[in-house]
Amino acid sequence: MIVRAYKKDDLDTMIEIWNEVVEEGVAFPQEDLLDGKTGADFFASQTYSAVAEDENNHDIYGLYILHPNNVGRCGHICNASYAVCSTSRGQRIGEKLVLDSLHQARKHMFQILQFNAVVESNIYARRLYEKLGFISLGIIPGGFRMKDGHYENICPYYYVL
Repeated sequence: MIVRAYKKDDLDTMIEIWNEVVEEGVAFPQEDLLDGKTGADFFASQTYSAVAEDENNHDIYGLYILHPNNVGRCGHICNASYAVCSTSRGQRIGEKLVLDSLHQARKHMFQILQFNAVVESNIYARRLYEKLGFISLGIIPGGFRMKDGHYENICPYYYVL
């Protein structure tokens, strides 16, 4: 498995994986699905968009986006989102994506990577972030509305690059 910058040919699979996570309604704050046009615009608008590709069959199993978390005096802080297709979770693809995003964040001159809204019940993501040295900033009660309408706590994290 390699992580590399996305190419136009990857967009259909990227949109499919992104939309799967959005439809699950338990991790991403977005509610609107991407289509060919909005997906192409969305991934192109990021500071960096990458995919996890199987070196043997060239299938795409995951992706991430990296972009500023804010502007101006806070523009040195970036944010990232990660998505792995449901049939490939548990194979350490997410870890490869996060590690690559740290490298790319440094390369793009960011100083801190911050996650604004990690859902408290997303224990796999939280364990990974903590294993990699991310620091939890605490809990925001009821900060995320789940797909079924109930609210769960979110746990912001940061990593000094």
